Amino acid sequence: MAEDSVKLLGYWVSPYSLKVKWALKLKGIQYQYVEEDLKNKSPMLLQYNPVYKKIPVLVHDDKPLAESLIILEYIDEVWKQNPLLPIDPYERAKARFWAKFADDKCVPALVAAFSKKGEEQERAVKEARENLKILESGLEGKRFFGGETIGFVDIAAGWIGCWAQMTGEIIGIKLIDAETMPLLDSWFQDFLEIPLIKECMPPQDELLEHCKELHTKF
Repeated sequence: MAEDSVKLLGYWVSPYSLKVKWALKLKGIQYQYVEEDLKNKSPMLLQYNPVYKKIPVLVHDDKPLAESLIILEYIDEVWKQNPLLPIDPYERAKARFWAKFADDKCVPALVAAFSKKGEEQERAVKEARENLKILESGLEGKRFFGGETIGFVDIAAGWIGCWAQMTGEIIGIKLIDAETMPLLDSWFQDFLEIPLIKECMPPQDELLEHCKELHTKF
């Protein structure tokens, strides 16, 4: 697969871009990464995503796709090696459910816990913990959401543990720990130890500084 036939338009700290990087890395696909300036969006981004004007955008043979979960499914359909989604239709449906739950329920609650103050923050922290506990139930009896190896849900939700960790360091509230969510805590630690996952992660010190700066703007 020629590198110039696959492009990823993203942003270095975007969890949605990171998901696509992880999936491409897992599949062994070479690609060209195009870093976007979110304040001054490039003509390429506006061309390939004229409706939403957002990253990430995957461009394959000059055909663009937007939205991270859609991109992950496309990658899995096109490149069959190292499948992300299970073969069994029921298990595939469950994987899609947990990935969407992570995106629609866990991420907004974590962002609110990070950005709100006072009583609003207390409510957001409570909601985040409740949703994370629900997400943890998808790990019962498994090392990863994909079983013994990472799969669709692990890629889709992998950033959550890192974001929860950063949130805890900045606002002083721990959202995931070994006592209250042992399965989720263990999953996140194991996930981050996978070499291809570590290779794509932004430098921790730069990420923490970025998050601190972001927090001051709320």
